[in-house]
Amino acid sequence: MEEQLPKSLKNLDLNRNRGPKKKILVSAYLSSSRIMSPLKSKPPSLVSLCLGVIGKHLEEMIPCLADISVIFPADIKMSIAAIARRKKLLDDDVITSLADSSWEILDVSGSDVTNSGLAKVAEMCKSLRAVDISRCNKISSMGVLELVQHCRSLETLRCGGCPSSESTARRSLSFFKPNLSNGEGETWEEIDTSEIGHGGQSLRWLVWPRIDKDSLEMLSLECPRIVVNPKPSLVAYRADEVPREALPDVAVDEPFVKDIDPKTWVVTGVVQKPTSFLLCNELPIAEKFRLAFAERDARLAPKRAKNARQRQRRAERDWMMSSDEAKAMVLASKATRSLHKS
Repeated sequence: MEEQLPKSLKNLDLNRNRGPKKKILVSAYLSSSRIMSPLKSKPPSLVSLCLGVIGKHLEEMIPCLADISVIFPADIKMSIAAIARRKKLLDDDVITSLADSSWEILDVSGSDVTNSGLAKVAEMCKSLRAVDISRCNKISSMGVLELVQHCRSLETLRCGGCPSSESTARRSLSFFKPNLSNGEGETWEEIDTSEIGHGGQSLRWLVWPRIDKDSLEMLSLECPRIVVNPKPSLVAYRADEVPREALPDVAVDEPFVKDIDPKTWVVTGVVQKPTSFLLCNELPIAEKFRLAFAERDARLAPKRAKNARQRQRRAERDWMMSSDEAKAMVLASKATRSLHKS
């Protein structure tokens, strides 16, 4: 051992000039190994685990969901609604049972929610600023009208994705532009601003991937404030920054289920078909006629009311001009007004 020890010591490289280089190589290796090694994901929270259990048994809870959801906070209700949407369980009963007045976003895309359910939710959640109704073949322009009339802070709307939703988006464009023909006043000072619009004057972002050329041109000319299919910009001012809800590749309700296991909403025994534009069923011809008639009737209702009020004012004016008593009353009121001024 004594003879072998010096030989092993002779093989050692004690050159100090090479030391720093080896240290640099070792430190570089360690730093690169840290970069290449995958980051450890943090474990899910207890709330996420509980929501996962609720989501797996959501079908059993739906009959009594209205009574149970009363004790849930607003964000938990939103998470359950997001799970129900992904499990193809979201309809009028479910969304109205979970709706909370503090909600600011609403994602019913690809669901069975109808005009009635959307109107009830809009009436309850008047602070909505972002709504996704894409691929909803049971929501027509009447539902969009209820939405914009109740939610005056609506800034982002996502639509289209199937023939029915494409038609709904096309028919709803008139709700977002001012209509000066509805003003009843005879001068500009007498016109009420609520009468020249349908309530959709706050809309800023419209996500409609398959928008047609005519609709896009109409929006650019008559509603320049609305940005269609916005894209994220690396350099943007704070006022022009595109909100997350207006990005087409991100689900509106994604933040509420990001920590929940995706297996929660997998439907067992059913092969889920990818959503596409051509897979949605076309509306029957009778339903198209019914929707067109209902839309025309709702569009002409304000005009009929305006004409009735104008006829009433005209009749009152004719009565005042033909009746001596009415003329005396008008002259007396003018004299009284002049005395008060003097």
